[in-house]
Amino acid sequence: MRLPVVFILITVMIDAMGVGLIIPVMPDLIREVTGGDLANAALWGGVLATVFAVMQFLFGPVIGNLSDRFGRRPVLLISLVVMAADYVVMATAGTMWLLLLGRIVGGITSATQATASAFMADISDPAKKAQNFGLVGAAFGLGFVIGPLMGGLLGEWGTRAPFWAAAALAGANAVFGYFVLQETVTDAIRRPFDWRRANPLGAFRSLRELPGLGRLFAVFFLYQVAFFVYPAVWAYFGQARFGWNAGMIGLSLGLFGIMMAIVQGGLIRLILARLGERGTVIYGLVFDVFAFGALAFVTSGTIALILTPMAALGAVITPALQGIMSKAVGDRRQGELQGALTSVGAVAMIIAPMVMTGVFAQFTHSEAEIYFPGAPFLLSLGLIIVALLVFLSPRRHAVAV
Repeated sequence: MRLPVVFILITVMIDAMGVGLIIPVMPDLIREVTGGDLANAALWGGVLATVFAVMQFLFGPVIGNLSDRFGRRPVLLISLVVMAADYVVMATAGTMWLLLLGRIVGGITSATQATASAFMADISDPAKKAQNFGLVGAAFGLGFVIGPLMGGLLGEWGTRAPFWAAAALAGANAVFGYFVLQETVTDAIRRPFDWRRANPLGAFRSLRELPGLGRLFAVFFLYQVAFFVYPAVWAYFGQARFGWNAGMIGLSLGLFGIMMAIVQGGLIRLILARLGERGTVIYGLVFDVFAFGALAFVTSGTIALILTPMAALGAVITPALQGIMSKAVGDRRQGELQGALTSVGAVAMIIAPMVMTGVFAQFTHSEAEIYFPGAPFLLSLGLIIVALLVFLSPRRHAVAV
């Protein structure tokens, strides 16, 4: 594999770590700072995740369009340097205000997944775009493995240790990229920067002219909201239902991420070859209906550890949808498309943490009439059913190529 692609995949992995790294230590970290109980910590965790997502929503299209104008290389390198500094701030924060500031900056710097995906689109043949987006998904899954495992293992040395390690990793990757990353934006595809396309709503408006993409964006959005039940409540769910500590939570999420990387990095090629992109999306949605239903009612920690990696077998939806949508736009708009997708995902991340942690707190606080920590997974199950119905609904127009 070429070194620039390795750098891109490492960058996506670090972006994913920004979400997964703090999950195992977040319950203890928030209670350490605020002195509240688990239900209160879950609500604060939802706030921090929402702030992170708001920044991704606002800056995803901006960074994507900046990369169309100034190139992928400077955008990625600058973001990594700022990300390293932000992890240092998180490592030293002693108040919720500093933690909020860290999540604000972290949301901006981790919005580079749009630029990384645009780079992969730049170097990919049309027939191989879906499987190359699968590599990006696999890198995200690997970050989802390393982040929770690092957070869980290093959490034994304190709730701040994982952030120091992440700062060093982001800084080292910036140095690596400085020497190996080549620019893929040429004068033939370079576009002037336009705030009407760079703002989140402008990015959506500019894509409405492509028939069929609105429905696919809706499916992508519903799936993302349902999927983010994992980073939103898994740590709190694990403590409440099974009595897990940070290390066990990190291990369970690591198992999920390993399977997610295997699925998106390898198995998806077999599934795409047999089912095609549309069939792959349908398979993933149907599988997730059963996965979320099982996790909602499981009461054994051992069974949960078995179900967790199996749940990742449905993680083929995002790259398959990206492949369908990427083929529908020209080469000059790949950064814009990926920026809009990042913003849609960020809107899902804005909604999901507050909703999922709110549902969790409602069913786990000391005066709850029904104690049911698995309630958020039932909500995700319902969202997946809606997404499947939307995807299967008759298309009024064919997707324009």
